[in-house]
Amino acid sequence: MAQDSSRPDFWETRYRDHVTPWDAGRVGRNLQDYARSLKPGTRVLIPGCGSGYEAHLLAEAGCDVLAIDFSSAAVEAAQKNLGHFADRVRLADFFAFDAGAAFDVMIERAFLCALPRKMWAAYAARTAELLGDTGVIAGYWFFDENPKGPPFGTSPEELQALLGDAFSRIVDAPVADSLPVFAGRERWQVWARRRS
Repeated sequence: MAQDSSRPDFWETRYRDHVTPWDAGRVGRNLQDYARSLKPGTRVLIPGCGSGYEAHLLAEAGCDVLAIDFSSAAVEAAQKNLGHFADRVRLADFFAFDAGAAFDVMIERAFLCALPRKMWAAYAARTAELLGDTGVIAGYWFFDENPKGPPFGTSPEELQALLGDAFSRIVDAPVADSLPVFAGRERWQVWARRRS
């Protein structure tokens, strides 16, 4: 298998071979609760959407969802899972796609931890750009000291250094229904754009 998780072929191989230990086949309770707090029409981005379960939940809740992945196999799986919401998924590179207007919310679900650390500064800058002045990042963050990955773990201090210039953490909660690959090492957090 290809070993560079910054390349689409790394993920393409895993989806095609059904080696997807990050795929829960469901949406976690923290995100289900959060989705109920969003107003219909909220513009939501889900990068690295994988099989698209989160996109389906949020589309059903009335959000204006765009789910992207740069693996065509992931996009195919997501479109299949989204049924009549399949048009909410597209093949795109998070760092280069034309997003149009700013998003209100970006959902983080095993996206940052899938990226090699050398890309994390670009992730933070692009997230701030996509969310504009009032946006929010909401999702699951993987905390682990093992330098190998994916998943690539972070620490609370490292995450604060990465996001803290543009965002303030406003929610930090435990996760009770993690997958085995993340169990005991993830937190649900919401980060709001700092006022300039």
